Amino acid sequence: MSRALLRYIRLSPTKARLIAREIQGMNAELALATLEFTPNKAAKIIYKVVASAIANGNYDAQSVIITSCRVDAGPVLRRMTPKARGRGAPIRKPTSHIIVEVAEQKSEQKKDKAKKGGIK
Repeated sequence: MSRALLRYIRLSPTKARLIAREIQGMNAELALATLEFTPNKAAKIIYKVVASAIANGNYDAQSVIITSCRVDAGPVLRRMTPKARGRGAPIRKPTSHIIVEVAEQKSEQKKDKAKKGGIK
């Protein structure tokens, strides 16, 4: 099992979790293909983290599954914007920590999926 961690990325954790939930438990090659064609800022960032996790373990993308893709909230950058009568309104700029863990797919799982028509 190998993992990759990206910290303090300027992306809302709520938006990133939508993408992270989609790829959890997927074959890594299929997940990378899905992320590549998803028109979303979070998808581009998670794609790089998944690719890094695969490279960290010296695995081939075909023989790996994504066991865990977690998005945690990082610190929030607080800014102010001017409003009427000299007041200021807060702007919250959230950050995220993205953690991806991959593990080699067991041969039994490959055989089961091959029987079902998943892997040929």
